[in-house]
Amino acid sequence: MESWLRETVKDLELYYNPKIKAIRMDTSVNVVGANPAIETVLHEGANLEANQYPSPYSDNLRKALAEKYSLHEDNFVVGNGSDEVLDISFKSFLNPNELVIAPYPSYVLHEFFVKINGGRFATVDLRPDFQLDVEAMLEPSSKMIILCTPNNPTANCFKKADVQKIIEGHEGPVIVDEAYGEYATDSFISQVDEFDNLIVTRTFSKAYGLAGLRVGYMATNKKLANALQKVKIPYSLNKVSEAVAIAALQDTAYLQKGQQVINEQRTKLSAGLQALGFEVFPSESNFIMFRTKVPSAEFVARLAAKGILIRDFGKRRLLENCVRTTIGTEELNTLLLTKIREVNEEW
Repeated sequence: MESWLRETVKDLELYYNPKIKAIRMDTSVNVVGANPAIETVLHEGANLEANQYPSPYSDNLRKALAEKYSLHEDNFVVGNGSDEVLDISFKSFLNPNELVIAPYPSYVLHEFFVKINGGRFATVDLRPDFQLDVEAMLEPSSKMIILCTPNNPTANCFKKADVQKIIEGHEGPVIVDEAYGEYATDSFISQVDEFDNLIVTRTFSKAYGLAGLRVGYMATNKKLANALQKVKIPYSLNKVSEAVAIAALQDTAYLQKGQQVINEQRTKLSAGLQALGFEVFPSESNFIMFRTKVPSAEFVARLAAKGILIRDFGKRRLLENCVRTTIGTEELNTLLLTKIREVNEEW
């Protein structure tokens, strides 16, 4: 069987898939509960005409996004989560064995998408403050560059001027993954028509609390969007998910409540972790990365045994013994700190 596999996928591993029951503070989703847009749409479900196909290209959602961002619907491509639109990007531009550059450390699935589309993936280390090394990112002769800001798992935003230098200095497509963009102050979506090579991706999974419905999108100039739209699988987003996403865009109360919780709790949780003796890294997102003084894998396992799951990154270079936790509500954060204190006392 091994001989049948394409060379670029032979070393792939299964994605993170924990098998334990616990409070999930490892996924960085909205912690304020279910988005009421779901109930609104399901209540009207009889009118969705589920016996008919959805729009091949999610036209109504693209129109809603265009209204939100003051762009045209033809600036947008919608997919089954931002994972699909990332996949579309590489599928559209990468020829076999062409190179993609990304910063390190960053989102692990970027490499996955490059490899399954036959490309080569290389990284450039972030600076000690987890900011971009612009010159090093532009030095290799690469077909594409991808980066995410706020960066996952380090939680900081890259300097907007640095990102713009990369966009302007690279001759191929540059993807700016803004999965956590609703928690940041800067975005490149409003500038997609200013560049011929910029693609910005976003998701409804995080700030909008719709991870289970798998809705994502990209914004780019109309010429690129038209080319990418041709590669997208028609009908990939179902009617229910599209309708809920539109409802979520129209009623922003849930989004704003989640943003308020993060803004209020980020400093408190950081201070609480520091008081427990951890090295805590600055966050501009809805999660925090911190370094344990003990083996991170065992730390995470002991915390999971107490009913709370956070994410372990401690085996990755530059992130030795680092872990990541979602910023929760005040109640969740209090519980998290209590259980961490118990784990600390066991050593």
